[in-house]
Amino acid sequence: MEEVPLEAQRSQEPGRPEAGADADAGARITVDSPDAMRELGRRLAGLLRPGDLVLLTGELGAGKTTLTRGLGEGMGVRGAVTSPTFVIARVHPPLGGGPALVHVDAYRLGGGLDEMEDLDLDVSLPESVVVVEWGDGKVEELSDDRLHVVIARAVGHEEVLDDVRQVSVRGVGARWAGGAGLDTLAGALTE
Repeated sequence: MEEVPLEAQRSQEPGRPEAGADADAGARITVDSPDAMRELGRRLAGLLRPGDLVLLTGELGAGKTTLTRGLGEGMGVRGAVTSPTFVIARVHPPLGGGPALVHVDAYRLGGGLDEMEDLDLDVSLPESVVVVEWGDGKVEELSDDRLHVVIARAVGHEEVLDDVRQVSVRGVGARWAGGAGLDTLAGALTE
């Protein structure tokens, strides 16, 4: 895995603040296998706490559920983490004293937060870590503080880069101000 310096990762998109104290914090990581994606999830789990909202974005087969499986392993939750596509949401209770993992797949949900209201995510959020696949544009209203994780296939020769993913982890809000350890994710995978 390749580490990209934090300063080079912050994009200056229209509407985003300049890099600095008020900018969203983040990291970019190159992941070269499903095992490395799970390890990234385990490392990310070490930064999460009750009340955290994580939005996962990426095409079908990008590795969203694989990353969530690693989160579950790192958080020490009960049950196999699998895609909740057909049940919409699964709750994985903690095996120890940590928070539960609420894993949501919003792929089949067309509306925003109103359509997801029956899931009671706002009730679960304070004592759980809520991970929402396909959640962009649907659940941001749940929390001013959240992580946006975007997983993209690397561009290049398919036979060489089939398992390679570019993962962008961006923290939004006061909870993630200053990075809250996000800049250590890439380095952790290269050890």
